Amino acid sequence: MYAGSFGVSKSWLVLKKDAVPISGRQAFCFSFSGYGYDPATGEAVLSYAVDGRVLQEKIVFPDASWPVDAARQAAFYRALELLHLIAGVSYYKAGLAVHIDTCQSRIDRNMADFLNGLYRNGLAEFAYVNGLDISGLIDFAVSSDAAAPLSELSAEQPSSQRGYSHPLDLPARALVAMGGGKDSLVCLQMLRDAGIEAQPACVGGSLLIGETVRATGLPLLRVRRELAPGLAAMNAGGAWNGHVPVTAINSAILLCAGLLYGYRYVVFANESSASEATLKDGQGREVNHQYSKSLEFEKAFAAVVRQHVTPGIEYFSLLRPFSEMAIAERFSKMTGLHEVFSSCNRNFHQDGSHIQRRWCLECPKCRFTALALAPFLSPQQLVSIQGADLLDRDDQMQGFKALCGLAGHKPFECVGSIAECRAAMKFLANDSQWRDKKIVRALAAYAQIGQAPELGLQLRHVSEHNIPPAILEKLNAF
Repeated sequence: MYAGSFGVSKSWLVLKKDAVPISGRQAFCFSFSGYGYDPATGEAVLSYAVDGRVLQEKIVFPDASWPVDAARQAAFYRALELLHLIAGVSYYKAGLAVHIDTCQSRIDRNMADFLNGLYRNGLAEFAYVNGLDISGLIDFAVSSDAAAPLSELSAEQPSSQRGYSHPLDLPARALVAMGGGKDSLVCLQMLRDAGIEAQPACVGGSLLIGETVRATGLPLLRVRRELAPGLAAMNAGGAWNGHVPVTAINSAILLCAGLLYGYRYVVFANESSASEATLKDGQGREVNHQYSKSLEFEKAFAAVVRQHVTPGIEYFSLLRPFSEMAIAERFSKMTGLHEVFSSCNRNFHQDGSHIQRRWCLECPKCRFTALALAPFLSPQQLVSIQGADLLDRDDQMQGFKALCGLAGHKPFECVGSIAECRAAMKFLANDSQWRDKKIVRALAAYAQIGQAPELGLQLRHVSEHNIPPAILEKLNAF
C-alpha cells in the first residue's frame, strides 16, 4: 500500500504569464501530479505529466525497515516531497512547459527560490548546448496557502506537511555517496580515519562502483532508480534532451535513504573547483556543468532540508575545503585502490558502461585525472593505472589546452579549475621525469603556464565549506 500525496489539482500555477514560446516543440503544462511510498516493498513512485502524458519514476530502497517513530516517518515524507520536486527537472526539460502545476505540494517563498535556482542553473548547460534561452521561463510560484512556515502548520494537515513536532535522534554516522572515482574514495577514507562510522551508498547499478567499494572492505548500499519509460519515447520523438543536475537528484535520494536507514549525515565528495563556471553565455550568464556539485547548491539544499524536512539530518561535502590537486595528492598514497577506481564517466550511464576497460583515454575526465595525478606519481605508475601515457600523445593536445584554458572553453565535465590545471602543468614542466612529454613540452611554452601560481599554493589553499562542527572537530583531531 502506498502512502503519500497523489492527485491532480484543477488549476495551473503560471510560471510566466508573458512567457514567449520557444518553438512548436514546447509543452503547455508540466504537472507534479503525485508521489508515494510503499513501506512494505521500499518502493517510491514519483509521478509527473507533460500535457497529460503520464510519466512515473520509481526509486527502490532495498531492505528498508519503516521507522517506528512518527517524527522520522513525517520527515521522510517531507524528504520524498522534496525529491519529487527536484527529480522533476529530468522530465520538465523534455517539454520546457510554459505552465507548471505543483498540485498538492506547498511551495513557500524559500522553496520557490530554491527550485528556481536549481532549475535555472541546473539546466543552463542544457539550454546553452541546445541553443535555447530559458531565462524568462522558469519561475516557480508561491502557493496561496504557503504563508505560514512549516513549524506553524497544524497537526490536522497531512504528515508530509506537518512541522517538527518532535526532534529526530538519528545515529551520528555517515551515509557516503560513492561514484567510483578518487574523490569519493578519499572522502570515505578520511571519515574512517577520523573514527566516523561510514556507509558507502550509490544510486544506480554501476558494476564499477561495486568493485571499487568492495576493495575498501565495506558493504555497498545500492538504491535503484528507474526513470519513467515514457521519457525515452519522448526523446526518440524529438523532445529536448541534455544535461540535468543529477547530483541534486542523487542528493535528495540519499537524503530519503538517510532518514529510512538512520544516518545523521549525508556526505558527498564535491571539492572547491566544482563552483567554477564552465563558461559564460552570450548574455554574460555563468554556465556551470557542475552546478549541483557547487557550494552554492550545497548551501541552498542544506538550508531547504533544515527548513522543509528536518534540522535533524545534515547534508554537506567533506572535500569542499580542498582543491582537486590536494585530493589527488591524498589519493596518490592510497595505492591499494589505484587498480580498481576510474574517474572516466563513460563507465557510468543509465544503460551501463559504454567502454570495455576502466578508461576510455579520449575524454576530459581521463585527461584531467592524468594531469592531476602526474605531479605525485611517476610516468610508469600513471600508465599502470590508465593503460597509456596521455601526456605524451599528440592527439590529446587540444583536450589538455582546453583544461588549461588555452583553447576554447573549459570542458563540460567534472574537472578541476583552470588555475590548478595550469599550476599542475607548470610543475610538470620543471620535473625531470615529465618535462619532455609531448603535451608538457608544448604547453610549457605558453605564457599562461609560466605565470601560473605554484602548485604548492593549490595544495595548501582551504576554501569555504559547510562541514558541521562535530565532524570538523574529529577531522582536525585526526
